[in-house]
Amino acid sequence: MQFKPNMEDYEKTYAEFKLEVPEYFNFTRDVFDKWAADPDKLALWWVDDGGNEKKFTFRELSLRSKKLANVLKKHGIKRGDRVFLLLPRIPEWWESMLALLRIGAVVMPGTSQLTAKDIKYRFDASEGVAIITDVDNAPKVEEVKDECSTLRLMIVVGEREGWISYEEEVSSASEDFETENTRSDEPAILYFTSGTTGYPKMTVHTHASYPIGHIITGKFWLDLKPDDLHWNLSDTGWAKAAWSSFFGPWNMGAAIFAHHSTGKFDAGKTLELLEKYPITTLCGPPTAYRVFVLEDLTKYNFKALRHCVAAGEPLNPEVIEVWKKATGITIRDGYGQTETVCLVGSFPCLEVKPGSMGKPSPGFYVSVIDDEGNEVPPGQEGDIAVRIKPERPVGLFKEYWKDPERTAATIRGDWYVTGDRAIKDEDGYFWFVGRADDVIISSGYRIGPFEVESALVEHPAVAESAVVASPDEVRGEIVKAFVILAPGYEPSEELVKELQDHVKKVTAPYKYPREIEFVDSLPKTVSGKIRRVELRERERKKKLAQKETAASKQ
Repeated sequence: MQFKPNMEDYEKTYAEFKLEVPEYFNFTRDVFDKWAADPDKLALWWVDDGGNEKKFTFRELSLRSKKLANVLKKHGIKRGDRVFLLLPRIPEWWESMLALLRIGAVVMPGTSQLTAKDIKYRFDASEGVAIITDVDNAPKVEEVKDECSTLRLMIVVGEREGWISYEEEVSSASEDFETENTRSDEPAILYFTSGTTGYPKMTVHTHASYPIGHIITGKFWLDLKPDDLHWNLSDTGWAKAAWSSFFGPWNMGAAIFAHHSTGKFDAGKTLELLEKYPITTLCGPPTAYRVFVLEDLTKYNFKALRHCVAAGEPLNPEVIEVWKKATGITIRDGYGQTETVCLVGSFPCLEVKPGSMGKPSPGFYVSVIDDEGNEVPPGQEGDIAVRIKPERPVGLFKEYWKDPERTAATIRGDWYVTGDRAIKDEDGYFWFVGRADDVIISSGYRIGPFEVESALVEHPAVAESAVVASPDEVRGEIVKAFVILAPGYEPSEELVKELQDHVKKVTAPYKYPREIEFVDSLPKTVSGKIRRVELRERERKKKLAQKETAASKQ
């Protein structure tokens, strides 16, 4: 069966598309509750590793979220209050997101990987007044609650002494609730996003711009329709969940598939679920697809699957090719940040250039600029930037809360500067180079880590790689590669030489990794992005120690 994409003519859609923002907007009332008018329409299909399974209609979640909204109001949570939401992929996460938006509170999603110290920092920085969490994370909160001066309400999913029981309170609450008539420019979501230095920034999104902006994400990039079942592999604690597990799908009336697992990511189990359930669209980090292609994909038949996307980091052309050969589906890249909705995408109507992020999203003028804020010619590297004057586009964050200097630092003339580097080609396609901080400068050459990583992963011995700058007295920096080997391969000096020669052939010879270290794992964020900053710092300390040892022997 042939599916017509929501965007059939890129140039026409890009030229004509515009989002309108009303003066007052609340996503739960103005979008979610309208889908709930159909009492049978599926909103969420949840499964876990124990074989438990639950389905929720829009109507059921609407009523459950109204009950929770009444609970929160009863306990003194009001419009504008910051509330920490620390839940894994369980139905209560979706209910809580809806309820908090419904009452006009500012929701602060967090990942279960946060430590007690991280939790304290978030409460101190945000002046948060409440937390909704589960019994697994509750002990971390208890460890620091007496040091969190603004914390006054603790709700737990499950039963725990000293906590208000989520289910007990919700089950007895009223279903009647009048959703707050929030202004479009009021804060709605606060994300803590880590940079390469310093403490996490508090990224503020408003009630209208972010949810409405994710129409672009849901309609054009995810290509969702009301009868789709969409699975996003990301954790609930990062902005990709808002993109692809909340606003994006529900803007389009699509149902969300969720899998709650307490263990590590299991590629085989994930592929089994993809085959078993009628999942039509899949969104995952590149790291997931990289391990998928190491499996025997001929064992699976994804009967319902029609559309796959990846975001977080660019996806290697080799992986796209293997997945397409096995499934017939091209993985389409998308680019954006915690601060934005989907800015650039390989939309279904576009020809895919493997390795490219695609073209700018309708609603955004995105380009590559130099240090003075001028657009650079095709083929020249520069900073990825979004034009914000004369009109700020819908879907861009409001500010870094309580940090005007950091907010101002993102502006260069008429542009919002993302902090990422890219090249735009003659056809308007964007090619990711790396974070501005990740670019390696060796003997005067600028080298983007992604190009070297892509070259390495094309070799059959390489399952995954991360490339960073390593200090070097002669060249300033050299290219250092950390490599996870594919099954059946063992580390050796011969393999190091083979990989170096391979990179020289695939890309420019000066870009080859002068050092290769074989590792079992790579440090990653919860969203699956490789933490190159950690590897760089490790290299810096290692080289400094070597230098000091050498000096002491002289």
